[in-house]
Amino acid sequence: MSEHLPPKSSVKRWLVTTNHKDIGILYIITSLFFLIFGGILAFMIRVQMWNSGTVILSELGYNQVVTAHGLLMVFWFLSPFAFGLANYLVPLQIGADDLAFPRINAMSYWLYLFSGVILGISFFQGSTLPTGWTLYAPLNLPAFIPSVAELGAFSGILALAVFVASVTLGSVNFLTTMYRMRADGLRMRDVPLFSISILLTVWMMLFAFTALLAAILLLSFDHIFAGSAGSGFFGSSEGGSLLWTHLFWFFGHPEVYIVFFPALGAMAEIVQTFSGRRLVGRKWFIIAMALVAIQSFIVWMHHMFLTSINLPIKTVMMVTTIGISLPFDLMIFALIYTMIKGRVRWKTPFLFVLGAILLFILGGITGVFLGAIVLDYSFRGTYWVVAHFHYVMASGAVALIGGIYYWYPKITGKMYNEFLGKVHFAAAFVGFNLLYFPMFVVWETPRRWFHYEAGFTIWHQAASVGAFVFGASFLIMFYNLVASLYSDRVVDESPWAYTGSAEWSVSSPPPEGNFPGKPSFATGKLNFLDGAATDGGEADAKTDGGVATAADAIEQEADHTSWWPVILCTTGLITAVGISGLEESYFIWPFVFAIPFYIAFVGLRGASKDGFGVVHGLYLLLAGPLLAAFLLLFNLHHGIEAGFGQANTYFWVTLVGIISGVGALVGMGFESFFAPEPELAEQWPFEGVDNTKLGMWVFLSSDIVLFGAFIGSYIFMRLRAGWQDWWHIAHENGLAEHAVLPGLINTYILLASSFTVVLALAYAKRGDKLKTLAFLSATFVGGCLFLVNKGIEWVEYYFHFGWVFDSGPASVTYYLTTGLHAVHVVIGMLILLFLIARASRGAYWSEGETAHTVEYFGLYWHFVDIVWLFLFPLFYIL
Repeated sequence: MSEHLPPKSSVKRWLVTTNHKDIGILYIITSLFFLIFGGILAFMIRVQMWNSGTVILSELGYNQVVTAHGLLMVFWFLSPFAFGLANYLVPLQIGADDLAFPRINAMSYWLYLFSGVILGISFFQGSTLPTGWTLYAPLNLPAFIPSVAELGAFSGILALAVFVASVTLGSVNFLTTMYRMRADGLRMRDVPLFSISILLTVWMMLFAFTALLAAILLLSFDHIFAGSAGSGFFGSSEGGSLLWTHLFWFFGHPEVYIVFFPALGAMAEIVQTFSGRRLVGRKWFIIAMALVAIQSFIVWMHHMFLTSINLPIKTVMMVTTIGISLPFDLMIFALIYTMIKGRVRWKTPFLFVLGAILLFILGGITGVFLGAIVLDYSFRGTYWVVAHFHYVMASGAVALIGGIYYWYPKITGKMYNEFLGKVHFAAAFVGFNLLYFPMFVVWETPRRWFHYEAGFTIWHQAASVGAFVFGASFLIMFYNLVASLYSDRVVDESPWAYTGSAEWSVSSPPPEGNFPGKPSFATGKLNFLDGAATDGGEADAKTDGGVATAADAIEQEADHTSWWPVILCTTGLITAVGISGLEESYFIWPFVFAIPFYIAFVGLRGASKDGFGVVHGLYLLLAGPLLAAFLLLFNLHHGIEAGFGQANTYFWVTLVGIISGVGALVGMGFESFFAPEPELAEQWPFEGVDNTKLGMWVFLSSDIVLFGAFIGSYIFMRLRAGWQDWWHIAHENGLAEHAVLPGLINTYILLASSFTVVLALAYAKRGDKLKTLAFLSATFVGGCLFLVNKGIEWVEYYFHFGWVFDSGPASVTYYLTTGLHAVHVVIGMLILLFLIARASRGAYWSEGETAHTVEYFGLYWHFVDIVWLFLFPLFYIL
């Protein structure tokens, strides 16, 4: 089947591939590009800090560079770099042919790439975000951003939203794969430690990034409607700034472990290999990681010791912060004791892991200082935080660099130059400590500011020298890896003496089909079965931490070609560009690593700064056709002079992007793509659940967090304003009355639509095509009635009662939360239309998949209805 996959020398392969190994390589290369991007910004910071005061950057320029550097390194380098390795290695380690949803995997990558391009574009829209990577309110509002930076700041926010979409798709994919596609006999507790770390990481990503998405959507509303007034969610007097801090750090603290966990898994694998023994206390090591993953969501307020939160709650957060350090102590001791008990071989990967352990220990100890309330009052907002943060986060990057050296022979089939690898480590380790350790000495320097005491100059200059030494060390790595790719140092299955996981049992690089047969660990070792019970060969690989020898591999090809992820995400970029309202067309350099489709946008010109094109575009994207029509009525009602002319150019760009995106989804639905589920696999605890259903469950669990963040924000602001005074405030801000009847009618409509979905499923199981289609159509009608009723209610409030979008916290929370729910209804209706159209033409019936398809849709639709049962009493009765 080799004709289905273009050769690696072909550009087409990298545009259309859905093979997990190819996607992994794309992630790694793209993340290294963003490393260079962020590194150049870091050099600009250190040049600015050579002397106190302005050197090369203005105040606004410095804030842009600091913010973009932090965002690029945290979001666009560290996590994608780790997940490049995860994409490549996890299916190999667990004995899977690919990830559960190969096309979704490709879409996740392209969304990631496009999000980074959008962030790069924002520099050329006056200014990118100048707020610091934490985007603290109210500094993240237009009222506190220079007017020249408003469009660029919004594009930066939009880039984060697109990135979160990528993360969510990837999380659903990895969780489904690891629970449903492990090789026969591979129990969850025996999965290699790198894959275990990825499993825990994606669970954290699924919930943490969804909380960030909620914050970004709320912030986008403030940028569009609050304008220079600075009100809305995060500019309101009802605790808006504190609300942003809660939402951000509920994401932000787990993000530390999201970044570090893959590095921890790589460290464990490398320590096992180069000490020649299984990890000491492996079971407790895994338990400790699980405890940290859970605890990471209950310590977020230790970032908020300087806020108005009362002292007892701060004390609880301080205790939990100290408590989360204990499992890390266990993990670090396990790694060190494994080295002591083994016979260490001082190869490049091991050196980087040892260096990462030393750096992390120093970062962890200094972090305990920040976990103490009294000390945090002194250290918060100083360079102590900068130094601690980099010792923790960048130590993870150092470990992942060790992972690249460790798995480079497996990925390329070539061996790197060991001498150059050790030179790289020495330069990186010296440069890193020369860069960041002086920051502990000059800790009184305010962070995000370039003025400091004269006595600190020598230390800041030493740090700047260290930055260039650290950066130059990566030039050695790039040269080593690229030159080695063209060398004659060919490796077989494994160049290392001691390995235990399944990726080392096949050729280097692995064949397209990963394995020469069905992998099985039923005997305690890896076997390749030709059939369901026929032994086709055996490798010495165990599940983890043993001695492995190479197994002969028979190269297999599979159909891993699809254009739709590229087309879909390209149209997503069109939509994003339309929403952000570009002012200039300086796109050349961000497109160097992009797909040629981007050239279509070079000629796009700017739109008016009045934001009206942005308003239309955002509501087309977020609220669907009905709410877009409402915005059009608003436009006509107020008689805007520009009409649909220049001010609304990007409304039409957005409309074209959305229509094209929906068309791409429809095309992908019609595309023939075969991604079989394994016939022989370890699937505890989801043996009776197929991949698609599990994927839907996982996605809906993230949606629970999204709605939970919106509802929690409403409750937070209402409590701050006074629960009983909430509607009095709304009436003072223009709401004449608050009718319960529209909400009650919509409750009955949605409950009835859920019932029709149940009936459609029942008749689908009986094979009754006509009645199945009839009840699906009835469900669609129910959705239409819901949206019409909601639209009438909105128009009534807005035009007749004068309750505009930014009348106050009551209007903001009402319009946004019920609008988010309406978006889900619209998405469900679009899915219904596609399902009805396909089923009426005979699809699903011949394969007997109708009941499953209706059931998958029903899970989504019932979830949307259940959410409304929470919204109705909160927004209409209480």
